Amino acid sequence: MDRNAKLEILADAAKYDASCASSGAKSTRKDSRLGSTEGMGICHSYTPDGRCVSLLKILLTNYCIYDCQYCVNRVTSDTPRARFTPQEVVQLTLDFYRRNYIEGLFLSSGIIVNSDYTMEQLIHVARTLREEHGFGGYIHLKTIPAAADELIEEAGLWADRLSVNIELPTESDLKKLAPEKKKPTITGAMSHIRQRRDEIQSDRKAGFKAPRFAPAGQSTQMIVGATDTPDAGILRTASELYGDHRLRRVYYSAFSPIPHADARLPGLAPPLMREHRLYQADWLMRFYGFNVDEIVDDAQPDLSLEHDPKMAWALRHREFFPVDLNTAPREAILRVPGIGTRNVTRILKMRRWKRIRIEDLKKLRVVMKKTSPFVLADGHNPGLKDLERLDLGRKVQTKHRQLTLFDAAGSALTGEV
Repeated sequence: MDRNAKLEILADAAKYDASCASSGAKSTRKDSRLGSTEGMGICHSYTPDGRCVSLLKILLTNYCIYDCQYCVNRVTSDTPRARFTPQEVVQLTLDFYRRNYIEGLFLSSGIIVNSDYTMEQLIHVARTLREEHGFGGYIHLKTIPAAADELIEEAGLWADRLSVNIELPTESDLKKLAPEKKKPTITGAMSHIRQRRDEIQSDRKAGFKAPRFAPAGQSTQMIVGATDTPDAGILRTASELYGDHRLRRVYYSAFSPIPHADARLPGLAPPLMREHRLYQADWLMRFYGFNVDEIVDDAQPDLSLEHDPKMAWALRHREFFPVDLNTAPREAILRVPGIGTRNVTRILKMRRWKRIRIEDLKKLRVVMKKTSPFVLADGHNPGLKDLERLDLGRKVQTKHRQLTLFDAAGSALTGEV
């Protein structure tokens, strides 16, 4: 099999990994002469400062000895198979980089022979790039479940980011659909990475010249909708991972139906809005000071598909509002629907010099339809009278529509989830 054929199979197989989700589109315009969106493995990831990084995103191989029922690459699947050698991945990375197509590599793999052998192959790629070719670009390696601690430690020396996929939200879900994978093994690997990062940081603070170890931290991915676990279970697992292992990100991937699937799997994919709501709830936990039990509880275990999680919380806790923007602390303003983290910071800065007026919110591009019923500020605010209306939820409901590039630009400016 030639290299292009392997690339087509293994780049397509990598599209299910949500941590770099922009590859895999196959809608190149008809008769176009420049530019392609075909799934040939180049995807985009975003740094915390908003910079877009192009990555070569591929699997080393899609052969796998495991039989995870939700995975298209499981051993019992009849999907076309291919395997790169480590040297082929190294050469592909260098070729793409020298042509300025990519700035880094995202490398995962099915499990072949055993976990340690597969992890050694991934490390071989990263080590060769760093040592033999002086490659300074971004490298994200997927670690293999049950790989030896020494191998994970070595992977962290060459990679910028490591990730260990939690796969499914609960241990019973794993037992049902991926019996070879054990949650303690997965979280044990996360714990080891965290401990090693802590040791390195401690040594550096003490003045020792410690090596770099996964400086971009670790992340994980959870499949949503393959089992009937509600959003409450998913978010509680995510909250534990953030707290116990200090992950940078938990990615949520809506389950994709696969050919010849097990009868225990759903026949349809969950609504993408559910995945979107989980990301919004995730942001509330990480940046807005919400506890997971404030967002979901046993009485309402699933997120609303009609309202974003912050609006849903505000509608259930109207006694908390209105929030006075001229006197309230940051924590209270963060809970106002329609006001994002950046605008909270701007409001607090403005308060040093003047009183906040309703007109100021419009200048900050705050979504007044969402915000006006919940805030007090100088000036006329006709929306405030709606706070106690029984049909407020319907009035502030956003109509679903396809997002455009300009919607994303507005969100980037305001920081509003």
